[in-house]
Amino acid sequence: MLKVRDKETASMQTRDKVRLDADIYRPDVDKEFPVLLMRQPYGREIASTVVYAHPTWYAAQGYIVVIQDVRGRGTSEGEFKLFINEIEDGEDTVNWAANLPGSNGKVGMYGFSYQGMTQLYATANKPAALKTICPAMIGYDFYTDWAYEGGAFCLQTNLGWAIQLATETARLQKNEKAYKELFAASQNLPLTNPEVLKHFAPDSFYHQWVAHSQADAYWNFSPKYYLQDVDLPMFHIGGWFDTYLRGTLHLYEDMAARSQCRQQLLIGPWTHLPWNRKVGEVDFGVNAMSPVDKMQIAWFDQFLKGVNTDLSEQPPVWLFEMGTNIWQYFPTLPSNQKSYFLSSSGLASMRQDEGTLTPILPETCVNDVLVHDPWRPVPSLGGHAAIPAGVFERSHLDCRSDVLTYTTEPFTQDLHLAGDVAVEIWCYSDKLSFDLCAVLSEVHPDGRVYNLTQGYVRQNTNNRVATKIQLQATCAKIPQGNALRLSLSAASFPAYAMNHGNDKVINKDRLIDAKIITLTVSSGGAFASQILLPVVSLGNG
Repeated sequence: MLKVRDKETASMQTRDKVRLDADIYRPDVDKEFPVLLMRQPYGREIASTVVYAHPTWYAAQGYIVVIQDVRGRGTSEGEFKLFINEIEDGEDTVNWAANLPGSNGKVGMYGFSYQGMTQLYATANKPAALKTICPAMIGYDFYTDWAYEGGAFCLQTNLGWAIQLATETARLQKNEKAYKELFAASQNLPLTNPEVLKHFAPDSFYHQWVAHSQADAYWNFSPKYYLQDVDLPMFHIGGWFDTYLRGTLHLYEDMAARSQCRQQLLIGPWTHLPWNRKVGEVDFGVNAMSPVDKMQIAWFDQFLKGVNTDLSEQPPVWLFEMGTNIWQYFPTLPSNQKSYFLSSSGLASMRQDEGTLTPILPETCVNDVLVHDPWRPVPSLGGHAAIPAGVFERSHLDCRSDVLTYTTEPFTQDLHLAGDVAVEIWCYSDKLSFDLCAVLSEVHPDGRVYNLTQGYVRQNTNNRVATKIQLQATCAKIPQGNALRLSLSAASFPAYAMNHGNDKVINKDRLIDAKIITLTVSSGGAFASQILLPVVSLGNG
């Protein structure tokens, strides 16, 4: 570990003469070092220390660390517009950082969420000095990976983020009234005053995201449209209960399929933040504490200093297996899936022992019916889309009559899952539009039920169709004696905007117009509903 100098502040100008400010942390050694760059909108002093070690720690490893306020945030000049200026500003910043005194001309980037997005945009014009990035918890396609899931608006996370950014804007503008109203709203999600953003942040991205409920040309600012010719070594970081895991996996899969450079994937048992061993109500043990800081240094040593680290010689896919609470290693993402079919007596909404999951296809078709009442929608609990996210005991939700449950027999030997989970549900509604939420949980012998993964979809038809729901990927061991359960509902509020039965744009909906939705689910015969589980054989942890 090297001694680190006192923090210094430096400024640069973008190509359109906007000043951007940064804090710089340097080793106290008269030598050239690579530069680690983070660009973020939350005030550079924070430096993403909610999940990463402080920049002084990275500097002590032999790096010049630059933490920059993006345009219009912190003390940087200009107007903040969500993602709009990050390609050119990112390129300008990389070139500036590469030429700082004491720099060896090589730049790497790190950061999560918005700080992950600034990495992707900075690569778009392929600045020569940018040698590698470590994007964590990002959106590759903003429509499918961030704003919407299965066509349903991710209400709680998008609304919470929009209010956070608007509150910071009010603070920078010294608008005390707006700040107080927005801050109060941030502490009371879902909002008792849903108009607060319209009143105090009329220019928020949120209003456009709500209005563009389909995957139209508006969403072409997504990184996937800019990175098709980009090829860099990338260290991809995600969490099983992160709301943006879809984006992390989509970027990794795209890059791994076409890249000539090493692509490495690490997925821990974490929510969006923090990255530690306690996730909701479950403690995943000492191995769940984040290894990211040390792994990033090994990564940067390899690609910015030319050091032959052990990290680059290990399998590229690292998945934390919940249950054993150890890291499992794979050459690629697992892709095996095994069908378990839904079977029911027709009472799966009334008793948790009436609906079953079985590897044997039921011969006859039986219908289950659930009724969604907008006055008392099924509440969201944990998973990746709710606040708070993570693992929670949910047996009280499975007892509701508007939740269908299908449970396996207790397993006679350990079952290992790793990869994508999907369900295909034959169903129809009495309204023109309906939602379907699927939650996969682990059932313990004493009746406790803990969520593993979930997915959500909006279906705009009242014909009987096979509704496909892509759940979050997962990696878990289900021990002998435990069972798996699939829970289906027509809402998960406020994680997702409630369907009012007509798929109107949600900012025009009123509860007074909401419809009771009756949903009929079929199992067996020609209408066999099923869940596809990523069953694997493991022994390499």
